[in-house]
Amino acid sequence: MSPLTPLPFPLPAPGQSYHSLEGRLKLVIQPQSQRLNVGETLQLECGAVGRPIPRYQWHRNGVPILNATKRRLMIPDVMQDHHGRYRCEISSSTERMWSNEVDIVIAPRISVQISGAMECSEDDVYAIGGGSSEFFLNSIPDQLYATDKVALLIGNLSYQNHPQLKAPMVDVYDLTNLLRQLNFKVVSLLDLTESEMRNAVDEFLLLLHKGVYGLLYYAGHGYENYGNSFMVPVDAPNPYRSANCLCVQSILKLMQEKETGLNVFLLDMCRKRNIHDDSTPNIVLRVTANIVFGYATCQDAEAFELSSSGFTNGVFVKFLKKRLLDDEKITVVLDRVAEDMGQFDATKGKQALEIRSSLSEKRALTDPILPSECADLDHAHSRQWAKAHELPESMSLNFDCGAQIKLGFAAEFSNVLVIYTHIIKKPEDMSFCQAHVTDFSQDLDVDPKEMNRETPEETGIYLLSSSLPQHCLYTRLSSLQKLREELVFTVCLQGTFPAMDDDPVHWTKSINIGKPLIARLDLHRAMRRNSCLQTCLMPHSPSHSPCHSPGPEHRLQLHHALHQAQDYSRLSPQHHYLDVYERLQGAVGGCGDSCYENLSQCRNEPMYDSAGGLSSSPGRLSIPIEASDDINELHTVFINSLQLQQQ
Repeated sequence: MSPLTPLPFPLPAPGQSYHSLEGRLKLVIQPQSQRLNVGETLQLECGAVGRPIPRYQWHRNGVPILNATKRRLMIPDVMQDHHGRYRCEISSSTERMWSNEVDIVIAPRISVQISGAMECSEDDVYAIGGGSSEFFLNSIPDQLYATDKVALLIGNLSYQNHPQLKAPMVDVYDLTNLLRQLNFKVVSLLDLTESEMRNAVDEFLLLLHKGVYGLLYYAGHGYENYGNSFMVPVDAPNPYRSANCLCVQSILKLMQEKETGLNVFLLDMCRKRNIHDDSTPNIVLRVTANIVFGYATCQDAEAFELSSSGFTNGVFVKFLKKRLLDDEKITVVLDRVAEDMGQFDATKGKQALEIRSSLSEKRALTDPILPSECADLDHAHSRQWAKAHELPESMSLNFDCGAQIKLGFAAEFSNVLVIYTHIIKKPEDMSFCQAHVTDFSQDLDVDPKEMNRETPEETGIYLLSSSLPQHCLYTRLSSLQKLREELVFTVCLQGTFPAMDDDPVHWTKSINIGKPLIARLDLHRAMRRNSCLQTCLMPHSPSHSPCHSPGPEHRLQLHHALHQAQDYSRLSPQHHYLDVYERLQGAVGGCGDSCYENLSQCRNEPMYDSAGGLSSSPGRLSIPIEASDDINELHTVFINSLQLQQQ
């Protein structure tokens, strides 16, 4: 007789069952992260108790796995394609819950062939690769890894002082789903103020460390001055300047300090010059071969949304989402997107993708994740990300009248929560029964007219509508980052009885779900004068003054620079920068809806030099160049890099 296998959870006491008195699901076994080699067997286990008996569905990268409907998931002879993030959905007729999401890393099998006979000791065998993790990593020249993948997606559309946009919401939603399939930890946010954007970037930086692939996508109003790109928050004044916006290059500088493996910036915004802003942020970037910029449009040009009565993608994401999952070097993917956009008649001659890259290795967004040797650090970052993506558990509410309702939750974005109510049980003597939610915090600014609607679309839930349960009342809570206290609201049950002439009767329950999703990170806090802000020059400094124009001392600096080229050769090649002047061409006035029949609002403001001539204020740029041992060659490179202002 084979020995008995112990149960994964304790037996109930006599007279008790595995479920609570309310019959709610209880998760008792969580799956665990694993690191396997090709050909081994993947075994994941999840366990829950409750009444009725729970059902299971395993998911990989957010997609259900076919026929994976048992408590244990077993995949023999795994391949590298099986790597990813796994979690299990546990459900019953009244509830649904999720297990923890775990990382499954599949490393390739390494074989070492030695021709000829040779004598070697046990230590020699170990050095060849018998147990050396260093050899294991160095033996895979064709496979590149990320220690993790993190993406921050920001879509600003509801501007207070500037034209409203539509596409950023759809663009961020679609890219979120695609990047999750590529094993990215995604933070997706809509409509952020300046302080919220800066705090969100700070939280994003906390998730980065050595070898991580970091990706920043931004859709909204923007501009570009002197080679620096600026993202415009929803509360930016009119006109806005760099002091009111976030400089993308300053974020890149901070990412470089984290020693990331890949830095990708996808900027879906206009790049027109802002004539109200003559600031020149003093940002000195390191020379690293892992930077990729994908601009939705060329320098000094607009990015467009497509005119539509409904919700559609912007031009950039319309083509990007078709290529993003391709297993190719990221610059190759963007090249193909550029080719696709070039064939689009609506934007020919008006918008073209521009790629700037220093990427030397064949790194792709599809590269597998191989966690670093510091497991504690990896887990800490995973917990930090999970902290901002914890949904409240669905719950069953029992009322004194005998009615029972389900209160459920779903996340549309990291800062948008959907609440729905559904009648599970109605007393037989009750002719009508309906449950709705009310009394939300004033921090959220919820419109009562858009609450408790019979269809998701009526309350603004266009993107999640197909995945929500039917026959419910739906409420959409946006801007969760503004929530200062725990979210407390009231569930009100309204019923009528024929015996009472169908006069409505009300019952209420107060519900506290804590701080859901991104609200846990307190992005509403006062803007911290720290990392994200200090990389740019502070407002009211000479370079930030709106009316500042370079004086004689700046022109003298150019003269001295020509005579000091030899001094630069003493610098490290990785930190070799020269301050030069660049002549900037003024831009023609911005276009409105009438410019092109099939294009709508541009993603910037018409704040350009109407004269279309040269700017009167040249800007300073820190341009990295490679160091040379030949001083004369260095001097020539420096002279050729200068673009002198015409007199």
